[in-house]
Amino acid sequence: MSTRVQTAFEMTGVTLPLTAICPIRQIKPADHLFGKYKSVLASIREVGVIEPLIVYPQKDKAGAYLLLDGHLRYKAVQELGRTEAFCLVAKEDDAFTYNDKVNRLSVIQEHAMITRAVEQGVTPEQIAKALDLDLAKIKAGLNLLDGIHAEVVELLKDKPISGPALRLFRKAKAVRQIDMAQLMVSSNNFTRSYAEALIVGTPADQLVGGQKSKKVPGISETEFARMEKEMEILERDYRLHQDRFGENSLHLNATSDT
Repeated sequence: MSTRVQTAFEMTGVTLPLTAICPIRQIKPADHLFGKYKSVLASIREVGVIEPLIVYPQKDKAGAYLLLDGHLRYKAVQELGRTEAFCLVAKEDDAFTYNDKVNRLSVIQEHAMITRAVEQGVTPEQIAKALDLDLAKIKAGLNLLDGIHAEVVELLKDKPISGPALRLFRKAKAVRQIDMAQLMVSSNNFTRSYAEALIVGTPADQLVGGQKSKKVPGISETEFARMEKEMEILERDYRLHQDRFGENSLHLNATSDT
């Protein structure tokens, strides 16, 4: 039986004066999102508003709307001296869904977009200006995947791994890089500290250059050796339990059906 999916907003957008839109929260300099706001402001200044504001008609006030989503864009448009904005009119007064169901770009996806833009003729200077980012950061980002195996990129392309964590993969050879990526995905841990621990537990013959550093700031050689050994044991035990998990799940499903 097929079920029709209802749209969350009117298919035809409207251009509204900013005075007719009432934000449900304020963006202040102390807000944790204010850093992102500067990028939004620069982007709108350079290329305009790409994603429409989401509004909902106020029941007791004709011609007035509540702003459900797009507070950073609304503030940026105001600051740039504009008097109106293109909006989509929601069918329900639901601000939660718009803010919760957001697909954040991963570092690798962001890298792919910037690389594609440069290949199409956009200069790093233009990108830095449009996003209010340091030019050196944009240029460094273009080399993010240098030395990273293609299978690792595929495994981590939509995962929340940071640039510094990803760059640690360059210390390992291709086979070990894939191994590390699989461990990260299996454990759902994409932090830099975990990547560093995986490098510590990597045998010398699987490292680029074939030599392990025996000096880590704040850690003695004895502690380093113990950490290395514990990481190897932990990784082995993790793989053992991971393999047994599939067998146990299959066994439980089979016995529950009988």
